[in-house]
Amino acid sequence: MEDFLILRELPEPITSDELDAAAKASGETLEELREEGTDIEWVDSEVLTDDRDGIVGTFCHYRAESEGAVHEHADRAGLPATKVTRRGDPLSGE
Repeated sequence: MEDFLILRELPEPITSDELDAAAKASGETLEELREEGTDIEWVDSEVLTDDRDGIVGTFCHYRAESEGAVHEHADRAGLPATKVTRRGDPLSGE
């Protein structure tokens, strides 16, 4: 599997409850894809907020067999996939 980073920009800010519902849909879709034989897993996500603490997107890290699997997951789960890229070597902080 390869590492992918997904930018999910939202057209309008959402609430924490809406983000929780999206995460649930994502998890259910990941299970379905794995049951169908697709190698894909969620690693972690960073939540992007505006100055009013509205959630305007996420930056997600997935491991998957292909970029196509990442897009299939997003389509089935009803999630945006504004930009999908392979993850390079990470940089360390201080």
